[in-house]
Amino acid sequence: MEDYLQYIGSVFGAAALSGAAAVATSFYMSTLPPPLTPTVDLTKQSKELPGPDRARTSRYYPDGKLLEYCFEDARTLYQIMHRGAKVSNNGPCLGWRPTKDSSYSYMSYNEVLERVKNFSAGLVHFGMKPGQETFIGLYARNCPEWVITEHACFRQSAVLVPLYDTLGPNACSYIINQAKIKLVVCDDENKLKNILSEAPNTPQLKQVIVMNKVSDTLRVKAKTLGIKLISFLEVEEAGKLHPCQPLLPSPPDICTVCYTSGTTGDPKGVVLSHANLVSCSSAVVLTMGVHGPNSSDCFMSYLPLAHMFERVCQVIAYMSGGCVGFSQGNIKLLTDDIKTFKPTFIPVVPRLLNRIYDQVQNGVKGSKLKKWIMDMALLSKQSELERHIVTNRSVWDRFVFKPVQESLGGRVRLMVTGSAPLASNVLTFLRCALGCTIIEGYGQTESVAPSTMTLVGDYSVGHVGPPLPCCHIKLIDVPEMEYFAINGQGEVCIKGLNVFQGYLNDPVKTAETIDKEGWLHTGDIGMWMENGALRIVDRKKHIFKLAQGEYIAPEKIENIYLSSPYVLQIFVYGESLKSCLVGIIVPDQKMLKDWCKANEIEGSWREICENKAVKKMILTDITELGKKAGLKSFEQIKDLYLHPELFSIENGLLTPTLKTKRPDCRKLFMPQIEAMYRHLD
Repeated sequence: MEDYLQYIGSVFGAAALSGAAAVATSFYMSTLPPPLTPTVDLTKQSKELPGPDRARTSRYYPDGKLLEYCFEDARTLYQIMHRGAKVSNNGPCLGWRPTKDSSYSYMSYNEVLERVKNFSAGLVHFGMKPGQETFIGLYARNCPEWVITEHACFRQSAVLVPLYDTLGPNACSYIINQAKIKLVVCDDENKLKNILSEAPNTPQLKQVIVMNKVSDTLRVKAKTLGIKLISFLEVEEAGKLHPCQPLLPSPPDICTVCYTSGTTGDPKGVVLSHANLVSCSSAVVLTMGVHGPNSSDCFMSYLPLAHMFERVCQVIAYMSGGCVGFSQGNIKLLTDDIKTFKPTFIPVVPRLLNRIYDQVQNGVKGSKLKKWIMDMALLSKQSELERHIVTNRSVWDRFVFKPVQESLGGRVRLMVTGSAPLASNVLTFLRCALGCTIIEGYGQTESVAPSTMTLVGDYSVGHVGPPLPCCHIKLIDVPEMEYFAINGQGEVCIKGLNVFQGYLNDPVKTAETIDKEGWLHTGDIGMWMENGALRIVDRKKHIFKLAQGEYIAPEKIENIYLSSPYVLQIFVYGESLKSCLVGIIVPDQKMLKDWCKANEIEGSWREICENKAVKKMILTDITELGKKAGLKSFEQIKDLYLHPELFSIENGLLTPTLKTKRPDCRKLFMPQIEAMYRHLD
């Protein structure tokens, strides 16, 4: 991925300079497409419902009704694949690269459905009991077999339980036990080793189906442990010889249990029905309208299918008859996968967009001419956005932004981003540079994925759009943080057809999350904007008190400090017996080394991080940012430790959804935290 991002930056700078002379205003104006016409009034994006809750609803369903589905023939996840076959006229459905350097190979919708039928019959032949009592584990990277397994489960009304690639063996054994899983489908020997290593702790697990070849050593070990190994192909072949009737699901049936990694404790199993997923996906389709996915679209799959964001995107693709192409699962090969597949629709996370933005900015840094050309191009394209014009075919695109667009295959017309906040300046820049529609959503696994979404044609920033037509949203008082619903501020609560059924076998945590009236309490703090869109401004869950009684929301502070070019990752910490905050910061290595070079500071990366002058500079920089953002004095960190190594999933400091594991950070950095407090005392 680093090679990919460096490519963007370096090529961008060269292209900007070489194409500058070609800009001609008259020709430029003639290349513009007509403006988009928003389907609702962008100054009134949601409507307040009558009643004391002050709940708001989508303008697409202003009377308060909720959208169950868009298409009569797509009311369960099993049906969506059949609808895709019909609307695409049996077009390409799943794409993959057989080898690292090959082009993409494809299966048509009918070929996928035939394999689904065979695999589901094979599962039954090898002892799977059809129906809602059966939970099937799936432990694999994104690939065609993942989708085939999923839909084979649906064909027999079984429940799919994804096991995260990054959860590790202990969490997997916890899930296998809690969901009473007897059969797991996995893709390779490493995952099989994880499963077998925990086999003594998962006595009910009896079968493992493996997609790829398995060594004789592992086969012997599995047999010794009383686990039957079966190849994926063997199950399909058995299904061909022993066909069986389907047991098709109905909309209220459970389709999946998606475990959230959480930042503390064991993962929680979010129980979701076919109706939940279809309602949420249909709401996205309705809101996007003619600009949403269609049968000509190619969707790039690289985010984990174990997370609901990626799965909802794929549901929308199949529902619309589009084609899904899988990356090879190696982040270093993603660049080549994207260029080879040439997607038109990509889901993205802010972390990737932030890195693209940083690399492009670095590509023009140090050249006043390149910077001037880029600024001129951005001003021009931003004025187009304000007039609802989206294009990647203007002269600015041809001579300035083409390298950025080509790095994503050159055909992207739609991006959806979620999972974390995206800085407004980054969002505006990428809308200009990529010349495509970028939609931002907000939600959580407990609401399937998105519950709000920015509208096509709305290119303002700093919000996550109005409620989707599958749910209502209200804000409730959080007095300890001085947020009150009467002021249009408070904790975001969601109620609707996308809200989950509860946590698997955990009524206590379910009752803590969904109240008696059916409102899902998210823990996020939001505020209604004048145009009816929602802005996420804070987080309730991680608040704590300082010694003087002031409440602190560390994630709000972290988001402000992250706008510093020198800050890549940050963990803000405070104690109830202390009167101030401290921070752990992972600096941006390139930006900080550039500063050090300009200020004649030398040494290894670790020595730079230990340098007092460097630390003072960063503390001054982020303190100034905090002042500009309105942070009070007690909300500013008073000391910091520069950590030379990135927080990551591998070192246990990030969850699989890239959220900071705060208790783990506290434990690891306690020596540095105690040292900082001693210094401050």
